[in-house]
Amino acid sequence: MTTIPGLYNYRDLGGLPTTDGRTTRPGVLARSESLSSLDTAGLSALAETPVGVIADFRTPAEQQAAPDRLPPERPFTVLNLPLLQGAMADMMKTIASGSAADAAAALQELPTLDQLYISMLDGGAAVFAQAARRVAASHDDSPTGVLVHCTAGKDRTGVATALILETAGVQRDATIADYAQSQENLAGPWAEAMIREVEAFGIPITPSLRTMLCGTPPAAIEQALAWVDEHGGATAYLMSGGLTEPEVEALRARLVA
Repeated sequence: MTTIPGLYNYRDLGGLPTTDGRTTRPGVLARSESLSSLDTAGLSALAETPVGVIADFRTPAEQQAAPDRLPPERPFTVLNLPLLQGAMADMMKTIASGSAADAAAALQELPTLDQLYISMLDGGAAVFAQAARRVAASHDDSPTGVLVHCTAGKDRTGVATALILETAGVQRDATIADYAQSQENLAGPWAEAMIREVEAFGIPITPSLRTMLCGTPPAAIEQALAWVDEHGGATAYLMSGGLTEPEVEALRARLVA
């Protein structure tokens, strides 16, 4: 598996099993946390991948606070697809802006991850469809693989990649396992830095908040996908956001070997 120095949660989504016995093609779809921490070695490593499109689900405030770093060796297309749900830094600043009592009350009202994901899904079909469209449009003639990311690469990115993988016919267990991998990837230095950042706002770290910031329990994406199933499945969901039947077929042909 390709690693990118400076990134904890990067992975190419090739090699995942599909329901018809095939596997996903490497070099077409990748995922990660934000690219703001890339060093020289990381920039060179990213430049050597087939990635040519960056789909960034962060809000403008998140992008301004931690701008992506991209290799100067060749051009990249950046697709800004902001999703407010999942913007943890914005959420923490809002909580910290009130009194201690207000912050405590706000923490009690934090959504669970599955609730957060369903909120994303409820209004985000057009955004997720745009990311899927770029996967469908990728090709081998030049670097056009799609890297999707947010801040941690686990929530907005996790929902987006789950929808794309489901549409491509990846086995549900493999989709869930890929989502869950982020918790292990982020454990350690990345999670510790995120916890310190939140504590700097004067916000106490509760178990539920720690899960919100750093966790990827399988049940969260399972509940999100159950919601998608109830609304016709991932393909129908992305088509409700504007993805066309030819684009669905192109996505499957492109992503599945």
